[in-house]
Order: sequence, then structure tokens, then C-alpha cells
Amino acid sequence: MTNEQQDEHFDPVADHPDVAELGYEQARDQLAEVVKQLEAGGLSLEDSLALWERGEALATVCERHLAGARERVERALAAVEEPAEQE
Repeated sequence: MTNEQQDEHFDPVADHPDVAELGYEQARDQLAEVVKQLEAGGLSLEDSLALWERGEALATVCERHLAGARERVERALAAVEEPAEQE
């Protein structure tokens, strides 16, 4: 398996199961804190990498919440448009 194929199947949340249960706002706030800590610097390489990986997991959770919200909006719009088309 090439690195590119591995990346396609990489799920950062799998390594950070504690973030999987977070709501969007919680994940977003924690991600902002991770970014703040990384930008401040002063961390060891290992700590920086661990924090980066947690940030990736948090970003993935946020993306999943947004995708779910987008789907709900699209379904709601489709439901409204269908009756209008039948008239």
C-alpha cells in the first residue's frame, strides 16, 4: 500500500476516541486551543506532534458535524421543493 493509499484511509479520530463524542462547538473550541498552543511554541517535538494529531482529530470531528448539518439542510430544502414541483 502506498503512502497516498494509506492517507486516504487515515482516520485521526481513531487514535483520539475521546474527541469522537464531542459536539461541534466543543470540538471547535478545543481545536482553537490546540492552534493557540502550537502557535505559542515552546513545546518539545513529541508534544507538538501529539498536539498536532489531536488537532487533526478535532478538525475531522468538526468537518463531520458540518457535513451532517449540510445534509440535513439539503434534505429539508428538497422536501420543501418536492411539493412545490408537484403542484
